[in-house]
Amino acid sequence: MSEEQKNHTNKTYTAALIIIGNEILTGRTQDINTPWLAQKLLESGIRLEEVRIIADTEKSIIHTVNELRQQVDYVITTGGIGPTHDDITSACVAKALDKKLVMNEEAEKILLDYYGEENFTDARKKMALLPQGAKLIPNPVSAAPGFNLENVFVLAGVPKIMRAMYDHVIEMIDVGAPVLSNTISCGLPESVLAPDLGELQQTCPDIEIGSYPHYRGGVLGLSIVARGTDEALLMDITQKIIEIVRKHGEEPRALNIRDEEILSQERL
Repeated sequence: MSEEQKNHTNKTYTAALIIIGNEILTGRTQDINTPWLAQKLLESGIRLEEVRIIADTEKSIIHTVNELRQQVDYVITTGGIGPTHDDITSACVAKALDKKLVMNEEAEKILLDYYGEENFTDARKKMALLPQGAKLIPNPVSAAPGFNLENVFVLAGVPKIMRAMYDHVIEMIDVGAPVLSNTISCGLPESVLAPDLGELQQTCPDIEIGSYPHYRGGVLGLSIVARGTDEALLMDITQKIIEIVRKHGEEPRALNIRDEEILSQERL
C-alpha cells in the first residue's frame, strides 16, 4: 500500500459488488466471494453498500454497472471475463462507459507468453479484448487480466483468481480507516435488549450496533456487534453493551473483543 493510501484515514469509502453469472442464480455454484470481499474491504475502510447477483445478459450488466457506479466510490464486478460465448462482461462494461472494445496489446502479450503461439486460440485472444483506455489488473493465477476503468474494477469469478486480483486492486485505490468491530454474545432474547440497544444507538450514531440471533448446538443465542473506525469510542460503546446485558441478569461472553480486560475489570 502506498504512503498516499495510508494517509486516507478520515473517510470511509463505499463499494458495490456485482456478481455476474447464471450459475450463481441457478444455484449450481455457491457464491463465496461476497463474504470474503466484504471483510477485506472493511479492513481497508471501504464499506460494501450493496451486492447484486445478475444474469449474463447485456442489458442487465450495462444497466447495473451504470446505476451503481454513480452511487458508490468503487464498483467491483466478478465473473464473465473468460473465453466462452457467455463471457460478455468486458464488452458490456465498454458499452456502459461508452468506450470502444479493442485488442489490448499488453493483455495480448501476457496471454501469448502464457499460452504460447500454438495454443493462443481465437477464444483465448478474446480475453485480451478490453475497453479502450482500461488499466490492467494482473492475474498471477491464470494470466488473463482483469481491468479498471474509471471507478469500475472487473475481476474473475473464480474465488482463487478473484482474491489474487484483489491484492492488486487494493494497491490501486484510495483506502480509509479500517472498520473495527467487537462482538458480545449472550443467551438473552433479542426483544429483551432491543429498547436499550436502540437508545444506545441514538446516543452514538458513529458506532453501528447490530443484533443477530443465532442457533448453535441446539441453543438459541444472540450476538451483538459494534462497528466503527474510532477504537476508543468503540471500546466505550462495547462496555455499555456489556452493562446492558448484565442489567438483564446475564453475564456476557466476549467474541473478538480487542481488549479482553473489558469483561473482567468489574470482577477484579
